Amino acid sequence: MEEPVIAGKQPIAVDVVAGKNYFWCACGKSATQPFCDGAHKGSSFTPMAYKADANRKVFLCACKKTSKAPMCDGTHSKL
Repeated sequence: MEEPVIAGKQPIAVDVVAGKNYFWCACGKSATQPFCDGAHKGSSFTPMAYKADANRKVFLCACKKTSKAPMCDGTHSKL
């Protein structure tokens, strides 16, 4: 199984809009982190859909090692 690229060692804060779908980059190769830009093509990775349940700020994982994808769970602090 392929390992994702660590895109960053801090979460990325994003203001989301209720009801809107977002596609989180799972491979770490996207140039538009934390969102997918299709850079995973040809790999075993696929983006993860996230539908915002409220207008709010969320912290999306950039290290790609979280156990609560797409949200940051603090795993980056152990890398």
